[in-house]
Amino acid sequence: MTVRVAVTGIGVVAPNGLGLDDYWKAVLAIRSGVQTIDRFDASPYPVRVAGEVSDFSPTQHVPGRLIPQTDRVTRFALAAAEWALQDAGVTVRDLGDFDVGVITANGCGGFEFGQRELQKLWREGPHHVSAYQSFAWFYAVNTGQISLRHGARGAGSVVVTEQAGGLDALAAARRRLRAGDLRVAISGGLDAPLSPWGLTAQIPSGKLSNDPDPARSYLPFDAAAKGYVPGEGGAILVLEELEAARERGVPTVYGELAGYAATFDPRPVSGRPSTLPEAIRGALSDATMDLEDIDVVIADASGVPEMDAAEAAAITEVFGPRGVPVAVPKTMTGRMYAGGAPLDVVSALMSVRDGVIPAAANIADIPAYYDLDVVVERVREVEVRAALVLARGHGGFNSALVVRAI
Repeated sequence: MTVRVAVTGIGVVAPNGLGLDDYWKAVLAIRSGVQTIDRFDASPYPVRVAGEVSDFSPTQHVPGRLIPQTDRVTRFALAAAEWALQDAGVTVRDLGDFDVGVITANGCGGFEFGQRELQKLWREGPHHVSAYQSFAWFYAVNTGQISLRHGARGAGSVVVTEQAGGLDALAAARRRLRAGDLRVAISGGLDAPLSPWGLTAQIPSGKLSNDPDPARSYLPFDAAAKGYVPGEGGAILVLEELEAARERGVPTVYGELAGYAATFDPRPVSGRPSTLPEAIRGALSDATMDLEDIDVVIADASGVPEMDAAEAAAITEVFGPRGVPVAVPKTMTGRMYAGGAPLDVVSALMSVRDGVIPAAANIADIPAYYDLDVVVERVREVEVRAALVLARGHGGFNSALVVRAI
């Protein structure tokens, strides 16, 4: 018998909402968190717009002793994990020492912390650099800090495949649960790439939008698309084997992680097509579902015209022209790297729960040649039993994950 893995807890830190309820209300209201950068002076940079988390106070959400040793991204991760565990009604220390594991994704590391300590090194010398620099910048630090904070001593790891990593981490946690290695998995992804150093590291890709207007800067699948805006935040989910969760009296079961697959694209200069269609088919096969079972696709939505075209081609190749509604909630958050895909999974689960498909912000002119049914202007009320979430990572990573109603 196949073990079914359910989502029983959700914690969200997003530019348009802290916590699940605030985030989802903002999505349904098409309220964006994309704005002119105000956490630092971005005027010297060509990119001046981002999805900022503007109302997060670390002292309200993170123990004081952890503030000096953590980057902004880890504070997000600690808060999201706390909210997810509370939502699931899980107290880690009530379980066996190795029954709970943490598997997260991160694409940027601790940019802000690292910049500050490197500036101390250059200006004041090595003795002024924090000892916490040894780990606060590292991709795996969120996994480590969540594990330490909650006493989760089971299997733990980190995935670094940019935006695809958020789905890859959830899939890795699902495998551990299905193998019986864990009873509870804390999984998801977050990033916080908004600092002078972080922005400088992203600009050379050539994929970021230079438009200074927050309402026009990130327009995936739109004729005016010119790149993406970076965003910060993400989501942490609590995953459990479905029957075990029911036996312990879990407060809420949001849905099932029903299918997953990943592929890797050939080099762009090879002339060979993207393997994203194979990832989509693989996820459907893993879920033992047919095309008509999918009620919505939540797109990766790069905003880079050639990447949008490749994703549109993959979706239409599998589902047919305008064959399935396509949602793009990240138009309200920016592209959040490792945090983007888990947040899209949250949106998928909320769509299943509430019977709505969220509308994208600002998209107005979708070229006919894309042949996509992108949901815009207003939410679409329709029964949603299953959703497909797509994510692509820099370097050729493709991931697809199916969430399904229980």
